[in-house]
Amino acid sequence: MADGDQTQNTGYVGGFSFGPQPTGGFAAQPQPVTPPPAQPVQPAPQPMPQPVYQQPAAPMPQAPMAPAAPMGGMGDPYGDQGAAAQPPFDPNYVFGARMANFTTTIVLPAHSLSFDENRFINLLAGSISLTKDEKRKIIDSVPKLRQEQVDELIRIFDEERAKFVELSPKHGAQLKKLEDEHAADWKDLEMAYKAEHQGAQDQNKADEIRKQLGL
Repeated sequence: MADGDQTQNTGYVGGFSFGPQPTGGFAAQPQPVTPPPAQPVQPAPQPMPQPVYQQPAAPMPQAPMAPAAPMGGMGDPYGDQGAAAQPPFDPNYVFGARMANFTTTIVLPAHSLSFDENRFINLLAGSISLTKDEKRKIIDSVPKLRQEQVDELIRIFDEERAKFVELSPKHGAQLKKLEDEHAADWKDLEMAYKAEHQGAQDQNKADEIRKQLGL
């Protein structure tokens, strides 16, 4: 009984309790939540500035040096005689003047027309507007031409020569060069006709010999 009385006097109950406790065992005490430390805001990375490479300035071209004038007898192999080596142009040149004494071995084929054959050939040979082949075609076609056609050709050749005579003072050098070229072409025509004529004669002689031999 003493023990029971002692228990009642002290007010002791099982367990460690120092105040009113909730029923149903021990209750967990809430722990305070500590927030994580704030992270510092990092600024957005800025692009690295690219280095600017300056292009080297192009060098200025050097001005060409003017060639020194050659001294007579040293730099120029002809010295002061270079210009004199070329024959000067004749200031008295007249187009067609050389045709005054023109002669040729070319003979027109037989025809029934009425015109001055020598004058016709003279005008044809002195023309610088026709080629060598065109002149030959005209010669070969004379037997087939009509009278008015021949007269028209003579008129055209006369007008051509008169016009170039007027141009002689201003274009004498060019006209003389053309006359020289066409004179050479006419010489070629003469040689061609001569060769053909000689070949025809040789063929006729050969035919005569065959007839005499009874071949």
